[in-house]
Amino acid sequence: MEENQLNIKKKSLFKKKFSKKTLWIIIGAVVIILIVVVASSMNKAKQASAQVYQTEPIVKGDLVAIVGATGTVRANQSAILSWQTTGRIEKINYQVGDSVSSGDVLSSLASTSLPQTVILAASDLVTAQQSLDDLKNSRSSLSTAELNLANAQSAYNTALGNYWQRNQTQGSANQITVYEAKLQIQDNHIDDLKNLYDNMTELPDNDTKKAQTLQNLTQAHIDRDSIKKLLDYYRALPSSLDVQTLESKLDVAKANLDTAQKAYNDVKTGVNANDLAAAQAKVDAAKATVAMGTLTAPFSGQITESDSMVGDFVIIGTTSFRMDDLSKLIVDVEIPEVDINSIKVGQPVTLTFDAITGQEYSGKVVEVTRVGDSINNVVNFKVSVQILNPDDKVLPGMTTAVNITVTQLKDVLIVPNRSVRTVNNELTIYLLRNGVAVKVPIVLGASSDTSSEIASGDVKEGDQVILNPPSSLVNLMQSQGSQSRPGAN
Repeated sequence: MEENQLNIKKKSLFKKKFSKKTLWIIIGAVVIILIVVVASSMNKAKQASAQVYQTEPIVKGDLVAIVGATGTVRANQSAILSWQTTGRIEKINYQVGDSVSSGDVLSSLASTSLPQTVILAASDLVTAQQSLDDLKNSRSSLSTAELNLANAQSAYNTALGNYWQRNQTQGSANQITVYEAKLQIQDNHIDDLKNLYDNMTELPDNDTKKAQTLQNLTQAHIDRDSIKKLLDYYRALPSSLDVQTLESKLDVAKANLDTAQKAYNDVKTGVNANDLAAAQAKVDAAKATVAMGTLTAPFSGQITESDSMVGDFVIIGTTSFRMDDLSKLIVDVEIPEVDINSIKVGQPVTLTFDAITGQEYSGKVVEVTRVGDSINNVVNFKVSVQILNPDDKVLPGMTTAVNITVTQLKDVLIVPNRSVRTVNNELTIYLLRNGVAVKVPIVLGASSDTSSEIASGDVKEGDQVILNPPSSLVNLMQSQGSQSRPGAN
């Protein structure tokens, strides 16, 4: 009983000591202490962040976007020349380093060492060529016959026309009318001169005016005779002799036409196209067989390898030469499908070689294939680059690093590539704002090896981008983003 009363007194005394006012004072003090601790921790975190993060300002500048790849130098054209028959090498006309033109004979085999089929092909070639020439000459005869026939037909038409006009006057109606008028005018002129002269009978014969008038009258009679003769010719019909001449000319023209027609009929079928093709094929086959005894340059270039000597016995497939067209040096590179649509013919290229230190070469894209090759589910497209300024140091077979300039941008926002992260399948950078790392989604444009264009995003020039955001921060952002997405697990 006494013990219960004692406990009641203690509880009463505790309530008196810790009234409500006192309790709120204690709670407020605890909250203030917590705020101070948190603020102090945040300040320390900001200071630690400023000290740990490496930053760089976002700037505006020029960006050269390139697509890089490696490839091997090759000649513009290459050929391995091997023998197609057996025999002993009799001549070698060119050595390594020599320039040759298309069709040059590089080497030949002794005719006595060739197989019988090759030797006999030379005789077959002569026969086949003669047959082909005969057929071609037949075709030429046809053309000549066609021309002769056309000329004979034209001559006959002319002679026939002249013959049908044998009953007509020598001149046309218009010519006759004109000269009849001229004759009348001349007669009138003579009458006028005669009257003038008759009025001068009393003048002495040595009078100058009388003598001049007599001279004019005499000349007028001479002119009238010329006009009358020409008019009579135009009015006249051909004589019997003229008619006979026309008939003779017509007969000759008809005989020439018949001869030309017969000559044309003899060759008018011409040369059968199949016969001509067959004759040409025989010539080509014989030439190809004869050519087995030589190696000729298939294009203009340079001898880059020679593997035979005079006196060597070769068989089918023995390689004697390699030649390359070194007028152009090409590099073939494989470009991933993600970059191929940015590659265009004519784009500038820079090339560097491990074997040539301290020197850079220029080039251009000359070909872009339109079909990709898939290897291990990776699709690449072949792009050919021509080296524009090669020298003696650049040799086919060398490995080169190729950088194709696909874009040149000026005055754009640029961000270092090493600062870009992928968070929740979107490109992200982290900006340091007031000492705190802030995640900013962005969209990139063109890129170079070290930098990229910021096409869009809450970024401005001068913002401090974090180059080394801790992986723990990125993972945290990734986790938060996943939890905030609808349907995230």
